Amino acid sequence: MADNINTQPPEDTHASVNLSVHESYDPMDQSPYALDRLSHAFETSARRWELIVYPSMFAFIILAAYGFYLVFSLAKDMHYLTISVDSNMTLMSSNMQAMADHIGQLTHNVRAMTVQVESMAVQVESMAENVKTLEPMLASIKNMDQSMQSMTMAINNIRNDVGSMNHHIGQGMGRPMSFFNSFMPW
Repeated sequence: MADNINTQPPEDTHASVNLSVHESYDPMDQSPYALDRLSHAFETSARRWELIVYPSMFAFIILAAYGFYLVFSLAKDMHYLTISVDSNMTLMSSNMQAMADHIGQLTHNVRAMTVQVESMAVQVESMAENVKTLEPMLASIKNMDQSMQSMTMAINNIRNDVGSMNHHIGQGMGRPMSFFNSFMPW
């Protein structure tokens, strides 16, 4: 079929295809060049799409592989995290139990402190009562203090009198005694 057709040289065919596709297209044209022009236009369009689609598919495959690697890495990290959390949870559970026991002891000690503070309050009240009974004793102690002061003054007077007597006796008795001292052997 191609042998019967009158054809132009190939360079002119491409030029005429480009011109004829862009300038005017007659759908009723039944010439043998119409299918050739259509296939050539389809091939050029397919080449353009190949320049876009194949690199895009390659980039998509690379991104999909990297995404798979990220998901796999995340799953592995989550596995290690769950193992770590599980072992730490066991330790934390035992520590929480010990903490609960210590809080129970603390509660018991606070109750004992409350009882002791209540008994201290009772004792302070009884001390206040005892201080009230000490007030008459304080008056007696003041009287004793005044009596001690007067006794101290009286003893001080006695000391002064004894001192002056010693001085007077020493002067009056010193001469006759010194005479007797010469007869004594010691």
